[in-house]
Amino acid sequence: MTPATPRRERGLVRPYVVTDGRSHPTRNTFDLVTLVMAHTDRPLAGLSPEKRRMMELCLGGALSVAEIAGHLALPVSVVKVLLGDLVDSGHLATRAPIPSAQLPEAQILQEVLDGLRARL
Repeated sequence: MTPATPRRERGLVRPYVVTDGRSHPTRNTFDLVTLVMAHTDRPLAGLSPEKRRMMELCLGGALSVAEIAGHLALPVSVVKVLLGDLVDSGHLATRAPIPSAQLPEAQILQEVLDGLRARL
């Protein structure tokens, strides 16, 4: 009996092939919650299948980097490299998420409460 050979899945492409051997994006500004929007006036011709799919996803509205990675079933590091390429070529625009509002200081809240109590 011959030893079992590992079964390879069809269509399996290594991440370094998708990113042309690069492991870091051209810009390091992408967080998991960075919002990505597609420019509708840019041509899709000449883009790799992964970049084209990324553009099609983002044409529907803003998506986070984590959502794009989930839809494409690619590691986040690969998605960041591809995003950097598409931002550099003008196909995509990114925006940092709106930060949550900072809570006011307890002293200010106490002064407001004291002022309201004084009026009643």
